[in-house]
Amino acid sequence: MCTAAAYRTDGLYFGRTLDYEFSYGDAVMVVPRNYTFKMGHMNGLTSHYAIIGMGCSAFDYPMFYDGMNENGLCMAGLNFVKSAVYREPVNDKINVAQYELIPLILGKCGSVREARELLRNINITNDSYRPDLPCAKLHWIIADGEGTIVCESVAEGLRIYDDPAQVLTNEPSFDRQMFNLNNYMALSPKNSENTFSRSLPLDAYSRGMGGIGLPGDLSSMSRFVRAAYVCANSISGSSENESISQFFHILGSVDQQRGCCEVAEGKYEITIYTSCCNAQKGVYYYTTYENHCITGVDMHRENLDGSTVSVYPIINEQQIKMQN
Repeated sequence: MCTAAAYRTDGLYFGRTLDYEFSYGDAVMVVPRNYTFKMGHMNGLTSHYAIIGMGCSAFDYPMFYDGMNENGLCMAGLNFVKSAVYREPVNDKINVAQYELIPLILGKCGSVREARELLRNINITNDSYRPDLPCAKLHWIIADGEGTIVCESVAEGLRIYDDPAQVLTNEPSFDRQMFNLNNYMALSPKNSENTFSRSLPLDAYSRGMGGIGLPGDLSSMSRFVRAAYVCANSISGSSENESISQFFHILGSVDQQRGCCEVAEGKYEITIYTSCCNAQKGVYYYTTYENHCITGVDMHRENLDGSTVSVYPIINEQQIKMQN
């Protein structure tokens, strides 16, 4: 399970939590413009936008979970296990395996508008990278400074939605997640008032009671509501430090703690990492479950005209600054 969000102050901050019971060997990777992405059903992707993001670096291919390109277009893939449907290749479409979609969109598109146009001609195929690597069932959130969309390949075909909530989690489909928000339209960050009955002397006994009813469980539908509410009502200064800090607080509202979500005997889903992309500056920030110190990788400190991927394994060890 995972949660992603787009948050705008003076610029776009985009990121996600990756919630799972184990890691595949995660690393921040910077892919320069002249690295060749091998593509299964089309010519290799060369001479593309530079990309930075988090993914699995254990294979001879950058398997991105999320990232952004040098133009500030951001994208993340989240689990969509029950509803995702991939297809056999067809002749009249651009056939792309799910693990190739993030490289293709971030490599060729400079905006959400361009991504939307390219997606209309894409057929996501059921190819896996290797026989021992099952094809992950995902849907995707894509954002830039102007807007956010969600892409889902389902039984009815490829669906592209505008995302006014600026968030994405997992099941059910995005349209159902958005409809569910109607059930929470009375929530408010303001102090609650007695609308229960004029004849009863009811009083607000605590701050924050306008948010009573906001779900607190770890299910994907509840996390969607909570992330959408927090993202919509968050107030931040416009400086880099203020925006980054606020973004990590937004995703902290859906953080998963070890022991609270058991997926098998003795195995628990946790928030393995939380990311925050500064889309304007090209800096990828992250924290991990064990290390809450914010670590950053700046794509513009790399040779973006090169052809070799730069790999930065995530720092998991807790970093504590002693004050005395």
